[in-house]
Amino acid sequence: MDSSGNRVGEYLRARRDLVRPEDAGLPVGGLRRVPGLRREEVAMLAGISADYYLRLEQGRDHRPSPEVLDALARVLRLDAEATAHLHRLARPVPRRRTAAKPERVPTSIRQLIDGWPDNPAYVQSRFLDVLAVNAPAAALSPNYAPGTNLLRAVFLDPAERALRRDWEEATAEGVAALRTAVGPDAGDPRLVELVGELSVRSERFRQLWARHDVRPKRGRVSRLSHPQVGDMDLHSNKLAIGGTEGLILVVFNAEPGSRSAELLAILGSLTASGGTAAQKNPPTRPPADPITDPSGGEKD
Repeated sequence: MDSSGNRVGEYLRARRDLVRPEDAGLPVGGLRRVPGLRREEVAMLAGISADYYLRLEQGRDHRPSPEVLDALARVLRLDAEATAHLHRLARPVPRRRTAAKPERVPTSIRQLIDGWPDNPAYVQSRFLDVLAVNAPAAALSPNYAPGTNLLRAVFLDPAERALRRDWEEATAEGVAALRTAVGPDAGDPRLVELVGELSVRSERFRQLWARHDVRPKRGRVSRLSHPQVGDMDLHSNKLAIGGTEGLILVVFNAEPGSRSAELLAILGSLTASGGTAAQKNPPTRPPADPITDPSGGEKD
């Protein structure tokens, strides 16, 4: 977990480790004790003193100027979203700590997704907790169920890994999306709990979290290998739900006329004729434990 008082320094250290000297226009050769750029190399390329850069990494200077941040972003080859993230870390907006409340999905959204017989859809929180799901989505995976944390499931449930032919891409995207969603609020108790558990139980998660990648939730093609109908390639579209605390609507669809569309329709017919795929073929192990709210009740 990140040091709570040195967000900028943690981020700079992680990102400079990922930049190869040759990518920054520096000569390659000789013995290097760090995998990426040295501190003095970052400082030189950014046009600041090595001592000042050291203070930034050590958290002894908390107010770097926007110009310095932009210069560091160029040296560290940050894209627009990562640069914005660096600025947010340096200028965090204070969040008022209030008692945690169960996250509520608008009734109209629940009605909307329940009316889609051919499009799997679910609603997730910024911490990737599933809050609402329709029948086609439940047929894709038993982990598409209210109370399941998808990040925990994808890293710890072998059945979820077997489902995803693109498991490495999905795990990297999930961790980067979580980083983006929480921004500088890395001390949130819910996040601390989730990151602490996954860091202990998953080496893959620990490595990805240490990279400090940020990436907003965006649509992509999910490559699945369903135990009943076989391989499907589904577009996964992620839509922000206005008026909520960061809730995301995730909707799947297949290319019209494709084999994946045929398989999705078959899966839907199986669901309509007698239960979800999860009911027909129970998993060999139970899905990840549901997340409960502080009052002890299961989130819905």
